[in-house]
Amino acid sequence: MPVTTKDVEYVAALARLSLSDKEREMYTDQLNKILAYMEQLNKLDTSNVEPLLHVIEPISSTNVVRDDVVTPSLPREEALKNAPDRTEKFFKVPTVRGER
Repeated sequence: MPVTTKDVEYVAALARLSLSDKEREMYTDQLNKILAYMEQLNKLDTSNVEPLLHVIEPISSTNVVRDDVVTPSLPREEALKNAPDRTEKFFKVPTVRGER
């Protein structure tokens, strides 16, 4: 199913993008080329290809993390000494209000 300029306009509206007529045509063409290429890949016989957990094999299926070693934390005064605004114990930051 090809991408239409109406599809591109819809996605642009979701992303709050303003596109010119030239950009709409360009993105429509580019997306259709991408989908055509993906369709070529769908025609490949992959029945003998083993699924991968990661593109770089072999890789463990578990996370590789460092040991959790307890170390002393930064003293509060040291952490707060360069703060532009603070209270006795905390950083003071401006109130954040969500868009309504």
